[in-house]
Amino acid sequence: MNKERLYEKLNDYKRATSRLNEATKIQLEADIVYDGVIQRFEFTFELSWKLMKMFLEFMGITDIKSPRTTIKEAFTYGLIEDGEQWIDMMVDRNKTSHLYDEEEAKLIYEKVKNKYSHLLSDLYDKLEKEITKVK
Repeated sequence: MNKERLYEKLNDYKRATSRLNEATKIQLEADIVYDGVIQRFEFTFELSWKLMKMFLEFMGITDIKSPRTTIKEAFTYGLIEDGEQWIDMMVDRNKTSHLYDEEEAKLIYEKVKNKYSHLLSDLYDKLEKEITKVK
């Protein structure tokens, strides 16, 4: 893997976080907005942990097998500031795969809108700086 590949993935991630942030600003007039935001959240979260894993491996941290391990290593490395919030985000992401409860969906939507989208955007900013430093 090389720096250009990291930039490619970073740009994919930037588009995903932008689309997620855009979706969280839509007025809630129909349940489809919840569904769309949650789907964008799922996609963006998946990209986030895979991008973190790729970056950490590029930096020589190779014993990473899961999203949880990736989050822990990213926190240790300093890519993310609040490891507990990221673990909570991962748990909520896992819930969305089997989400049938409308109230639970609304709770996750609110977390995405008020917390998770900011954490995901912050990761983009941090990774952009870190990748720029890499030789």
